[in-house]
Amino acid sequence: MVPGTAPAKDTSTKGKLKIAAAALAASSIENYDFFIYGTAAALVFPDLFFPGQSPLAGALLSFSTFAIGFIARPVGAVIFGHLGDVHGRKKSLVMVLLTMGLGTTLIGVLPTYDTIGPAAPLFLVLLRLVQGIALGGQTGGVILLALENAPPHRRGFFSSFALAGGPAGILVGNFAFLLTDALTTSDSFDSWGWRLPFLASIALLGLTLYIQFRIEETRAFQRLQRTAPAVRPAPAEGPAPRPERPAFRASRSPVLEALRRYPKQIVLIGGAYIGINVTYYLFMTFAIAYGTNDDILDMPKSRVLVGVLAGAAVQLVMLPVAGALSDRFGRRGMMTTGSLLLGVWAFLFWPLLNTESPALIVFAFVVGLGVLHTTMYAPQGAFFAETFPTATRYSAMSLSIQIASVIGGALAPLIATSLYAWTGSWVAIAVYMAGVCLITVVSVLLLQETYRSDIEDPAADKAVEASAGGPVGESPGPDEAGTMSPA
Repeated sequence: MVPGTAPAKDTSTKGKLKIAAAALAASSIENYDFFIYGTAAALVFPDLFFPGQSPLAGALLSFSTFAIGFIARPVGAVIFGHLGDVHGRKKSLVMVLLTMGLGTTLIGVLPTYDTIGPAAPLFLVLLRLVQGIALGGQTGGVILLALENAPPHRRGFFSSFALAGGPAGILVGNFAFLLTDALTTSDSFDSWGWRLPFLASIALLGLTLYIQFRIEETRAFQRLQRTAPAVRPAPAEGPAPRPERPAFRASRSPVLEALRRYPKQIVLIGGAYIGINVTYYLFMTFAIAYGTNDDILDMPKSRVLVGVLAGAAVQLVMLPVAGALSDRFGRRGMMTTGSLLLGVWAFLFWPLLNTESPALIVFAFVVGLGVLHTTMYAPQGAFFAETFPTATRYSAMSLSIQIASVIGGALAPLIATSLYAWTGSWVAIAVYMAGVCLITVVSVLLLQETYRSDIEDPAADKAVEASAGGPVGESPGPDEAGTMSPA
């Protein structure tokens, strides 16, 4: 779609799939950039940036820099959420992609501790902060790009393409490390080979240009722009009569507006995201360290990475399927079922890794990550977005997710490593996984079902005002779509 094309002309399935593909590509590369840091933090950063430490201590320090990126994510949610709610989803997403591309590429050329001493980990932390700020704004942008252009009865399916960028990024990122590891010697990989996956993020530039010039702004945001009155300065000769003020104006802070109107929903969505986020990072990051660390299993890198790749590949295929099922059966039931089953699987996953059997390791990741995690992960994008009206949707959803990611994913590898160092057993880690899954179940059950909600906003201002007066899911009528009234 070229700029200037009316959105009504791009209502074909082909047009929607093109937008979904763009969301998938953007999310994939962003997650690739963010997650290759986690792989490098498990494999090479302890020796390159924290030399002289024991393997376990080096892993703790390396995962600490990994966590720094999560601390910055709420900052990115505020910055890019405001930009997305006030100036448009597309503009915000373009800025996100440029920010991530810059931060990741610079990590690829960063000197190590042996070259510049203590400045090396300091610069590593600063660039990780840049990555975190970018990813803080990415999640809301790609989900809304797909969801706000999707047919009302297929929002779960189309938004799942944006979520599929997570496993796609992991898949490509781990494959990049596997390929580099296979083509280089151990010394070459530790010296310069690890840099190649980071330098490959230059591909973000091409995708950024494509989204800027070929993808139209979402229909929901365009509708909001048409229904929100413009803010005009008073003439020099005296104040003009002021128009009636709407319940929400783009000139105000969407983040503050969301916090004022929807604190309960923001907290509960954060709780619902905790289990999804923690278990994901334990699968994707800590499990690699657990399997390869000299003080634990000391397996070859490739054996664990193949398991991660297999789980991510199955998740990539299953996400659209699970997203479509959530359109048919609802978001809450799938999320609670997936969370409960994954909490049980946690007590089988780590013993399967302990066997050191390649086949059983693949099986552990395929079931845990590819099937069970996907069941609760696929509906989340649509579920979280549908909970808020268009005027604050980007900010409220992003803030909920990113605050939870600081409490959840940021600390997950550190907590898991500390639990193992303290107990010397996988049982404490399994209990940790089961506990966060239970938090997700309780939070989801306290939220209203949304899969039959009408998220269109022909009366956006009234919708925000109505939703502020009662729980999400209750509204005066179907014409006030932003209040999530049943379709």
